[in-house]
Amino acid sequence: MSTKIKERLSMNIRQQFKPDQLDPMEHASIDELRAHQLERLKWSVSHAYDNVPLYRQRFDAAGVHPQDIQSLDDLARLPFTTKTDLRDNYPYGMFATPMEDIVRLHASSGTTGQPTVVGYTQRDIDNWANLVARSIRAAGGRPSDKAHISYGYGLFTGGLGAHYGAERLGCTVIPMSGGQTEKQVRLIRDFDPDIIMVTPSYMLNIADEMERQGIDPHTLSLRLGIFGAEPWTDELRRSVEQRMGIRAMDIYGLSEIMGPGVAMECAETQDGPTVWEDHFYPEIINPETGEVLPDGELGELVFTTLSKEALPMIRYRTRDLTRLLPGTARRMRRIDKITGRSDDMMIIRGVNVFPTQIEEEVVKVKQLSDEYQIHLYRNGNMDSMEVHVELRPEFSHLNESETRDVVAELRHHVKSSVGITVGVNVFPSGGIARSEGKAKRVFDQRNG
Repeated sequence: MSTKIKERLSMNIRQQFKPDQLDPMEHASIDELRAHQLERLKWSVSHAYDNVPLYRQRFDAAGVHPQDIQSLDDLARLPFTTKTDLRDNYPYGMFATPMEDIVRLHASSGTTGQPTVVGYTQRDIDNWANLVARSIRAAGGRPSDKAHISYGYGLFTGGLGAHYGAERLGCTVIPMSGGQTEKQVRLIRDFDPDIIMVTPSYMLNIADEMERQGIDPHTLSLRLGIFGAEPWTDELRRSVEQRMGIRAMDIYGLSEIMGPGVAMECAETQDGPTVWEDHFYPEIINPETGEVLPDGELGELVFTTLSKEALPMIRYRTRDLTRLLPGTARRMRRIDKITGRSDDMMIIRGVNVFPTQIEEEVVKVKQLSDEYQIHLYRNGNMDSMEVHVELRPEFSHLNESETRDVVAELRHHVKSSVGITVGVNVFPSGGIARSEGKAKRVFDQRNG
């Protein structure tokens, strides 16, 4: 790492976080930002090459070496990193610093394979706290706020990432974690938090529990929700805002890159998360060919870390599908709403379908709650989809004929917008199983 980079990183950590002022790079010019990114990129690529055997082997095989990176465009010459690489080098094979310098470990659940392990040096932890604090402030949070953290604590990065960032900003933190929904509601009612940080699907559970208890959310102190860890639609945003009487803001992150706080919507515009480009360089690629796409085109999001010490990630394929948009509240670029993941895409009778497309249509039907599940079956040689939905409590009285009308409306919406015919199964209020973290939406029961 160059002396200048070391000095800048150390200064970021040593300086007291000033919540009412933008960080210098938040108001830098585009030229200043790009120069800053290039300097950090050169360091990050060299750091990975010198300290991670996999990167050295991959770069050598590609015929590219750190000294060849002389512009940001040169990044496209380097190979991609994938989740498989992390799993194949489990647990510590991708670390670029000695274990004695690692102060924290996080890991994925490993439900689909070997867990992915991420490590942090103290400087990584401090940078992470600064960036989450920056994110909360950008969303409209202030040091005097009380922040109710409902992301899960533990190996999942959400809880501790949000916690340390809120503390760094100066907030009073309520470390509730996930689950115990009745207790969540009681603490929100009794402790008067201003901010809640939670997955959007679990926010729906909390809203349902408030309704069950006869609590009007509009009479509570909450004014700001910071939602992440899963894709959600603008329709769901509007529904949450109306039900809870809060402003719903989108935070983006993933553990392999840092955790929550890689990108954050800004209160001034609420038009998609701004990527904190001084620490993370984004690209959009064609998920099939790997070709870098211009800003504005839909593709797979790829990140290169610019300041991570323990686990530098060079061109990490997130599998998230989105597009890069021009900066608005900041000069740094924004990402559009995540439409889904390339590995979550369902192909039904030749039509590409993402869960968020179904969610958009469910939310349009006033009689239905925001909860839903997608069940996939195979009838002979044909794939079929059945959408499980539930009635809102105020529509629990619907008779058979009225319920058929609801089914017909949803089927029409899905057919018109997505292009496939689906089955619809309507459950009474509360009939869809709730999650206490990331919601499981798709249940694939096809064989082979």
